[in-house]
Amino acid sequence: MYSGTASLKDEEEFTDILEERRRTTDLGYALRTFNPQPYKGAPYSSTSDLKKAVLESQYLRYIAKEIALETGSSVEKVRQEARGILEEMSHNLQLGFIRLMAYTVNKVFKRLFRSIYVNMEGLNMLQQAIQESPVILMPNHRSYVDFLIVSFILFTYDIPIPVIAAGIPLASMKVVGEILRRSGAFFIRRAIGSDKLYWAVLSEYVRTIVRTGCAPLEFYVEGFRSRTLKSVVPKLGMMDMVLEPYFKGEVFDITLVPISISYDRVVEESLLALELLGVPKPKESTTGLFKASRVLQEDYGCMHVNFGRPLSVRQLCEGKINRSEYNLIPRDLPQRPSTEIQDCVNWVAHLIVRTQEEGSLISPWSLMACLLLQAPITTLTEEGLQWHGLTEKTLWLRKLVLDFRGRLNWPDSDVMSSTVALHHSIVHHKAGRVCLVQDGDPASQDPLSPEEGVMRTAAAVLMLVSYRNQALHVFVRPGILATAIHITKSTQKDELFSFFCFLRDVFANEFIFIPGRASQDFDEACSLLQKCGAVHMSEQEVTVLETGLEVLSFLQKLLQPFLDSYQLIFRYLCENGAHVFTEKQFLPAVQNLATKLILSGDLHTFEVLSSDTQKNVLSALRRLEAVTKLRAGLYITQKELLGGSIPTRFPLC
Repeated sequence: MYSGTASLKDEEEFTDILEERRRTTDLGYALRTFNPQPYKGAPYSSTSDLKKAVLESQYLRYIAKEIALETGSSVEKVRQEARGILEEMSHNLQLGFIRLMAYTVNKVFKRLFRSIYVNMEGLNMLQQAIQESPVILMPNHRSYVDFLIVSFILFTYDIPIPVIAAGIPLASMKVVGEILRRSGAFFIRRAIGSDKLYWAVLSEYVRTIVRTGCAPLEFYVEGFRSRTLKSVVPKLGMMDMVLEPYFKGEVFDITLVPISISYDRVVEESLLALELLGVPKPKESTTGLFKASRVLQEDYGCMHVNFGRPLSVRQLCEGKINRSEYNLIPRDLPQRPSTEIQDCVNWVAHLIVRTQEEGSLISPWSLMACLLLQAPITTLTEEGLQWHGLTEKTLWLRKLVLDFRGRLNWPDSDVMSSTVALHHSIVHHKAGRVCLVQDGDPASQDPLSPEEGVMRTAAAVLMLVSYRNQALHVFVRPGILATAIHITKSTQKDELFSFFCFLRDVFANEFIFIPGRASQDFDEACSLLQKCGAVHMSEQEVTVLETGLEVLSFLQKLLQPFLDSYQLIFRYLCENGAHVFTEKQFLPAVQNLATKLILSGDLHTFEVLSSDTQKNVLSALRRLEAVTKLRAGLYITQKELLGGSIPTRFPLC
């Protein structure tokens, strides 16, 4: 055991679960006695029982009649269609296939990772919680490995295996799709749209699992794998489904368990960067899986899985909602949730993602990435940064993380050398300097065009950015305050708070902010900057101290790429002649403009080339009512706002 949380007094102990696995045979592990203690209130329920309960529910019968009336079809035909949807969707969890997966995953994990650390206190609390109420497991989502790791851990410690929400493309993988289904996966279409019957089958299926407590349910509240390795604003569809049984009084309580999965190195790091630059994502297939087996030759360091404290939905919602509205009509009939309920679901979802962030462990590499990205790109790609200066600054940043109450994974004194060696695909350390690796195509004889050179550098930079992003949650609140101080040049608390709230709103798709907590976020930022000696606080003023200039400069530079990216896109939309545009036109147009500006030396951030950044700006402008979405993929700009109030308050620093 070792402690991976250098920031906490009551340090949690993490156990390497691969240590024992390396001392036993893979077959012996897979065939071990598995004796989980399920939810005490759960009746025995087979897969066929679950499907029968869904299809025969009063809710689905009611929806089938509604659809039949709307479409002129027969009720039986609609019910037959519902049966087909359920067959496509439902899991078929079987212990034999769990053992097969345990055998395979055990082999793979021992090849990929040096260690997999799990906090035993959190696991023990989960084991108890599963016996007392229906449990929802909510991991963050950074890698395809996330899909396997929770079940692997629960099988190891005799905890009931969860049923897991997965994307439908996985189901189409030959052989593998069926193995996943029989290991607990249920499959959801990515584009449901306004398909009323599909929504009804899915929601009833999820609610039935939660109501009966037949198995823990696992899903990713962020909705999809984060391609930037930072938290994604939660999607509320599944969240609403899992909470509804509590809102309707069908269960006494539901337990939510946030799970923070942290990687030293992510298996898909290069693919994620290419996807952000517009390279199509490889289709999930069995052939592709076998081709990807070369990753087994690489070293991906350690993984940390931190099971958070179980959260009672009953306690979370106390005083926030009035459940009596659900008493007005029968439970089996569809009912549109009130604004109060929707706000509560949104609040809980954001709280879960924020808790996942707080539970994640920051690696030395994430801190080094923060510093490397603040160097000029020519320095990074040509002469490189001095190793001694980089390590000294990383140790300084380590102390700042601890001051900001971050959780660190800092196992030994030689960790910086080993972490740079681990990330040899991104940087190389030679002759006392660290440089960015830029891999060209060795088979290509043609010289790169300037535009191709920008994209090659961008791919390397975005890989580095993704690891910086793993530490951003610790710095973002004090960073926004540091930016407000820098831009406004004010010491008045009320002026700084106003600009802090503006930036918080603009960046609400980049970072996780719990709704209704702007004042608490500002107070937290003030407190952290005061704690590290960067500012002095009085009742009315925030005064910068000479000793705090280094901290404030670091924080402001950390957020500078976001400021530059947003400002460039604001200006593009303001100056572009088109009043109406599509997303397909917008993304390549912004990328082309940014490429030209980078080549001319007028732009120094490569992050604006990321499609995720571009889409986040569109979402921010919709929230600020500067852009209106007319229909899927089609937007109209409100140029009086783009040309007026937004740039006035959001200057390029």
